[in-house]
Amino acid sequence: MSQQNRIQGKGRVDAGKPLNFIFNGKRYQGLAGDTIASALLANGVDVVGRSFKYSRPRGIMAAGADEPNCILQVGSSEATMIPNIRGTQAELYDGLTAASTNGWPNVDKDIMGVMGKLGGSMMPPGFYYKTFMYPQSMWPKYEHLIRKAAGLGRVPNERDPDTYDKLNHHCDVLVVGGGAAGLTAALAAGRRGARVILVDEQNEFGGHLLHGTQKINGQAPAAWVEAAVKELENLPDVTLLPRSIASGYYDQNFVSVLERRTDHLGERVSGKTRQRLHRIRAGRVVLATGAQERPLVFANNDLPGCFVASALSTYVNRYGVAPGERLVLMTCNDYGYQAAIDWLDAGREVVAVVDSRANPSGDRYQQLKSRGVKIYTGHGLIEATGKKRVNGAKVAPITSDGSRVTGDAVSLSCDTIATSGGWSPVVHLTAHTGSRPVWNADVIGFVPGETVQKQLLAGGVQGTYGLSAVLNEGLKAGREAAEATGYGELAAQVVDADVNTTDPREDQAQPLFLVPHSRAVSRAPKQFVDYQNDVTAAGIELAVREGFESIEHIKRYTAMGFGTDQGKLGNINGMAIAANAMGKSIPETGTTIFRPNYTPITMGAFAGRDAGHLFDPARFSAMHAWHVKNGAEFEDVGQWKRPWYFPKAGEDMHQAVNRECVATRTSVGILDASTLGKIDIQGPDAREFLQRIYTNAWAKLNPGFCRYGLMCKEDGMVFDDGVTSCITDEHFIMTTTTGGAAGVLQWLELWHQTEWPELEVYFTSVTDHWATMTVSGPNSRKVLEKVCADVDLSGDAFPFMTWKDATIAGVKGRIFRISFTGELSFEINVQANYGMHVWEAVMEAGAEFNITPYGTETMHVLRAEKGFIIVGQDTDGSVTPQDLNMNWCVGKNKPFPFIGQRSWSREDTARTDRKQMVGLKCKEAKTVIPEGAQIVLDPNHPLPMPMVGHVSSSYYSANLGHNIAMGLVKDGLNRMGQTVYCPLADGRVLEAEITSPIFYDPKGERQHV
Repeated sequence: MSQQNRIQGKGRVDAGKPLNFIFNGKRYQGLAGDTIASALLANGVDVVGRSFKYSRPRGIMAAGADEPNCILQVGSSEATMIPNIRGTQAELYDGLTAASTNGWPNVDKDIMGVMGKLGGSMMPPGFYYKTFMYPQSMWPKYEHLIRKAAGLGRVPNERDPDTYDKLNHHCDVLVVGGGAAGLTAALAAGRRGARVILVDEQNEFGGHLLHGTQKINGQAPAAWVEAAVKELENLPDVTLLPRSIASGYYDQNFVSVLERRTDHLGERVSGKTRQRLHRIRAGRVVLATGAQERPLVFANNDLPGCFVASALSTYVNRYGVAPGERLVLMTCNDYGYQAAIDWLDAGREVVAVVDSRANPSGDRYQQLKSRGVKIYTGHGLIEATGKKRVNGAKVAPITSDGSRVTGDAVSLSCDTIATSGGWSPVVHLTAHTGSRPVWNADVIGFVPGETVQKQLLAGGVQGTYGLSAVLNEGLKAGREAAEATGYGELAAQVVDADVNTTDPREDQAQPLFLVPHSRAVSRAPKQFVDYQNDVTAAGIELAVREGFESIEHIKRYTAMGFGTDQGKLGNINGMAIAANAMGKSIPETGTTIFRPNYTPITMGAFAGRDAGHLFDPARFSAMHAWHVKNGAEFEDVGQWKRPWYFPKAGEDMHQAVNRECVATRTSVGILDASTLGKIDIQGPDAREFLQRIYTNAWAKLNPGFCRYGLMCKEDGMVFDDGVTSCITDEHFIMTTTTGGAAGVLQWLELWHQTEWPELEVYFTSVTDHWATMTVSGPNSRKVLEKVCADVDLSGDAFPFMTWKDATIAGVKGRIFRISFTGELSFEINVQANYGMHVWEAVMEAGAEFNITPYGTETMHVLRAEKGFIIVGQDTDGSVTPQDLNMNWCVGKNKPFPFIGQRSWSREDTARTDRKQMVGLKCKEAKTVIPEGAQIVLDPNHPLPMPMVGHVSSSYYSANLGHNIAMGLVKDGLNRMGQTVYCPLADGRVLEAEITSPIFYDPKGERQHV
């Protein structure tokens, strides 16, 4: 297959390894070492996509993460397809299939392209805010059409077959960027014995040196890179991560790095992870992220065939691709001339170089002049011409400050345009940590501002562009990073090799952000600033005229910098244009702040192995294997697998639950309660902290005693409940609901850290540390006496709501006299590793009493018989203790206001007709009222009926022989004995009597025996 733009014998590609690929349904051929972008350019593919708003044809214009146009859908099947892959960063492999993300029916003939011709007047910034307001009823239709037209790529519908993983690292020195500065920094730190990690987004280290021509130590730059990498590979504590993007920089020198492990090998590589997310904590971070070249903004600068100058050098020298024949180059600095030199050396024609400066004299200028290239000084390339490819350029004289055209334009015939507007330091990672970039007029760019991070800078990231200075800044940063992390004593023993190179002489660059046109900005052909979002210079000026002055507001109104390139090419130009429109300087205007991630990251990499079963981890108690063996059915509660019920042969759930309930009330039952949240609270101020967190009093709770407590949010609504036990005066164990454990711990930490930091108290989750089993029923004491000989379990010696240290089945633990069933109960707590042993011993001891294991459903029935609430089921975030008729659990004389107390004086919480907790007994004894059923006073009231409450818990009680329910009813405590109604969805209406919620043993005698 023909690769019409391939330069034979040039570049770092392997001509002996052709690779076949498909783009937009057509077959092409590239070479090993190509990116998708370089392979497309080699084959003469001009149009790779259509623009976001105007559907204008777009071609490749950059060569790295700053590429805005070559955003592709890669993959041949629905399962392996990946959207929004940047073609300049994706390596070519044999059989690769790629397609443009937009353009219908295709990118060459896009029907929406008519908008590109009309869009200037039809779709200015904010057009959708202004256009799609009326009629309001049509908004759903508008939204559907807008969403259909917007966006890039298509999300696959099938499951991703690839695997991803994560890896945690600690290192002394992390070097981000594998160019000239990064390599020397890693060498300097590694030679001193520091643990070094070097990351770079490209498939090989070297950065700009891979397409550069300036010799280092007498070697070609690529040869110097090869020697440096070989030395790093041989250093014992250096880890090299090519194909790895530092995507986020966080506090305390924590950096996330995405490694593309098999993306370059094929669409589906079995047995290997596709991508890995490295989470790195570094002693020192050396940022050697370099700088990205800015294009110049001029009319029709988005035509395919327009390139950033350094990208043209990259394609020529690194990939052996010259994407055209006849070049016109415009620059406002000396470096831009290098692209023209490389173009000439590739055997192509340079039609002209256009320099906005009146009197350039640098070495590169002189070199091109001596080779007979026409150079227009004091001129600007004001407009590109062509339709789907550049076919010419208009060049005109401009003022010395670059603000106006001063003469007639000259038309030059060409098929390629390259521009250089200067360099923008890659400050994105520094901005992630909250550091605001600072404008540097000498650099003509934003450089990193002050930071609290332990970081060092080297090279282009701080505006140093001369190669000799870049190399030596890297050495200095690496040396200082190693010494700062404890390798200073080796400094005298290590001598860094000198890095010698001769930088070409350069003149001062000119700040130029918008090339003037003979017509006003609003009348000239479109001058694009942000290529991905179709933001033009005219659009930015319009935003300023409409009153937007903050650069952040301008960004959001115009969408400048919103694309997947995050404004890497266009933001500086856009800020400068906005500043000029407002009559401000660039420092006064400021910059937008970059946020993670530096480039898009797949959701698979974020998830890693935490997918499927691991996405929502299943937690198991120490007795889980016994439950499985004995036929338990499970339910998920707060990620725990809790036994739901234990059916015997032929039993359904209701029969099993009825049996378990009766057995527990008549003899003895056992529940695995290990999943209840358990928080260890210690410190001199632990008791005072509990006083403030709980609604009831804790000042007089002595060691050895337990107390039930309610916890409220600031609005006075019940948040959680549980029993807390006093171990010593400065040590408590708090229990919480299973599902609320994490939230309660977070709640305690929040109040301690933000409101009461003066209190000395510490919290530790010990839920997993203790296996807990509750033995309940009239025979529970007899069972426990058989496995626990060192504690007197009698009612007088071991009263209700106390606890004791004990040895249970030979295992040291604690026994608590607390009950959630209303029966005589003992709660055993032992170290989790002994849980199975103790459980089996208790089961053996209880065999003569027909001890019955029961699950959560039986627990719910037993507690409902006693009127005990379950937070989250009988409460919904709008219920106070008073609503629950639990005012007995509210301290009346506490010296410090507890959380939620003041909210009860609000008019809403003080009113008497609030919904209140009551019991409900359906008049059809065997009928269970559905949970959630609404309660009304008059079932014959016309719709809509006034609702006075709802059913929160409802069961059939085998012990009582009839249904029981609990619910919240307006003024319910004053409605005892009244009949209410529950209309059901099937048309039935159930009658129920309002009763006390305590259906069983109302005096509580059974739990006190």
